[in-house]
Amino acid sequence: MRVLGVDPGLTRCGIGVIEGVPGRPPRLVAVGVVRTPPDAEIGPRLVALQRGVEEWLDEQRPDAVAVERVFSQNNVRTVMGTAQASAIAIAAAAHRGLPVALHTPSEVKAAITGSGRADKAQVASMVMRVLRLDEAPRPADASDALALAVCHLWRGAAQSRLASLTAPRPASAGQPAASGQTRAQAQLAAAIKAAGARR
Repeated sequence: MRVLGVDPGLTRCGIGVIEGVPGRPPRLVAVGVVRTPPDAEIGPRLVALQRGVEEWLDEQRPDAVAVERVFSQNNVRTVMGTAQASAIAIAAAAHRGLPVALHTPSEVKAAITGSGRADKAQVASMVMRVLRLDEAPRPADASDALALAVCHLWRGAAQSRLASLTAPRPASAGQPAASGQTRAQAQLAAAIKAAGARR
């Protein structure tokens, strides 16, 4: 499975692409940053960002796209730019029929380091270890994009498994449909435990 992670930003939008399957170490495919000049008008900046993201999508052809979920910040200008970049990435992926997942920063940190309060240095260090890199990708936006992709690769498998287990099954003739929730919860817990042991 190939996952493209997006750490949205208007000035620097981190892009990271990995490939792998649950249970095995993922490998780095490509990583970089789409930049726009901060002193330019908002319209041309959004167009440039859109073109950059679309080039990554068309060149890398991912199976899924993971974007950082925008959360409230004190700096309204920063969060607006992040939200605009996020929307562009989501729309570009959806236009190509690609599934898009949103992950909060704390979800990514917990998936990568085991702690939702990890700092950027800890996340970058674990990205290096997971992807077996000699040094952390720079700038930090690129490393964060790879962390998003790894998070989705690991969490997405468990979420897909849960969805398949909890999907309603047709009842046999004369028998009521079973919810299957207890069995699904037990299997999900086992899958998450196994994934944690492998990491």
